[in-house]
Amino acid sequence: MPRASWKGFLRLSLVSCPIYLSPATTRTKSIRLHQVWQPKAGRGAPVEDDEEDEQPSRPAAGSFSEDFDDTRSEPPVPTRVALRPHDPHTGEEIEREEVAKGYEYERGRFVTFTPAELKALDVESSKIIDLETFVPRAEVDPVYFSNPYYVYPDGPIAVETFRVIGAAMAEAGEVGIGRVTLSRRERPVMVEPRGAGMVLITLRASEEVRASAFEKSGEKIDPDMVAIAETIIKRRSGHFDPVTFRDRYQEALRELIDAKMKGLPIKPKQIAAPPVLDLMAALKRSLAQETAPAKPRRKAAADRRQTSLLLPLSGKKKETAKPVPVTANQSRRRKA
Repeated sequence: MPRASWKGFLRLSLVSCPIYLSPATTRTKSIRLHQVWQPKAGRGAPVEDDEEDEQPSRPAAGSFSEDFDDTRSEPPVPTRVALRPHDPHTGEEIEREEVAKGYEYERGRFVTFTPAELKALDVESSKIIDLETFVPRAEVDPVYFSNPYYVYPDGPIAVETFRVIGAAMAEAGEVGIGRVTLSRRERPVMVEPRGAGMVLITLRASEEVRASAFEKSGEKIDPDMVAIAETIIKRRSGHFDPVTFRDRYQEALRELIDAKMKGLPIKPKQIAAPPVLDLMAALKRSLAQETAPAKPRRKAAADRRQTSLLLPLSGKKKETAKPVPVTANQSRRRKA
């Protein structure tokens, strides 16, 4: 059973079935860079002072995982910074149980909430995804897409109802629009059938999507340029395969880490900006370097039936086949 991140009900009018949501995506394990305290070179040199009682200033407690020794002669070693809840006045670390949710209504003044008070704010969409309306899939702008989830029936009793709702949406060719509350935010959602299950995609609110600032130009586009660009696009046409896309930045970061650990010299790579060329000349040069897509081979049987369409091969010519004489019996069969 996949990990459930939300449990509740999917409702279509008076029909409902228990479901649970499971995240459809995951974060790949990337190289993490931490914040570290790296004292400047030369810092920490011993200072002669007649007053023995005066102590050198030290970082606040809980700010760093270890204290920096001002008297050591070795070069400063980076130390990872530990970020923990602490008293802003004394720097002392505080207990997690003493941390509460609060809203700052004036500078420095907060109103706090208990978990029970926040729980009392639950609305219907906290437990029920009501499919309020159905629209064609193409009408939902992908700009509004946020996070995808797989929808599963929660228990054997929900399977039949779940499959009926999914099959009905597939037959209608439409997707359902509803709402769900996740992490104290009610969001619109789009539910669509996907094979034997469904996919739910949370949608951004209208105020979260900025209006485009595209400007229409009154100038006409050269049709020849469009034709060349279209030819380049057709030659690059294919199928989307996410496996072919690698994180080249992470790969370069791994190479940098390995080089630093081995003490190798670092050679920074320079990315040259593309030159500004005449548009038509750039299109023609692009078209020239693009290879035409490979045409599918004909079947061997079809090649034998259409020998007249084959091009002659270089080298020794083959002898032409002599015509086979037609017998009287074969001639009678054809006439018949």
